[in-house]
Amino acid sequence: MASRKEMADFLLSVERRAFKQALYAVRNDENALDIVQDSMMKLADRYAHAPAAELPLIFQRILQNTIRDHFRRSKVRNFFGTLLSSLLPTREEDETADPLETLNIAADEASSNPEKWFARKEVAQLIDGAVQLLPNRQREAFLLRYWEGLDVAETARVMGCSEGSVKTHCSRATHTLAAILQQKGVVL
Repeated sequence: MASRKEMADFLLSVERRAFKQALYAVRNDENALDIVQDSMMKLADRYAHAPAAELPLIFQRILQNTIRDHFRRSKVRNFFGTLLSSLLPTREEDETADPLETLNIAADEASSNPEKWFARKEVAQLIDGAVQLLPNRQREAFLLRYWEGLDVAETARVMGCSEGSVKTHCSRATHTLAAILQQKGVVL
């Protein structure tokens, strides 16, 4: 059973990666933050009794299910929203949310070699953009395997599919990313 400190440390350690994963899926900062917060609350509420070693897999499964729930709710909202949109007055909403910093570079490295820092930032932005172009299941498999470091079996459990499907999605994702980045002049 995970102690309160172990749970808090775990949630702190996965916060940024979970946000980035949700952001890739929903492409909206506010929705991604809500998804991560909901996932963390579900983990803390429902799985406080789970052993600390099992928390990463449980959390990834909760996060993926929360992302799927977001898309289901959005589909229903969009359907009814289009039906009722002619009855509602239009208004423009202010999008003033600041994007979270996604690239952490040490201050001393940035000040010692600005050219290297800028090149790394540029490549990171290209990779970020390329990952966003992947289909949902390929992106999910790629992020779980290479971002989260899960093995094939763990990724299959989180995604709710076979290990062969995970391998196929990851292979297609890496080939697609390599092609996109090669077109942009990035050689990894």
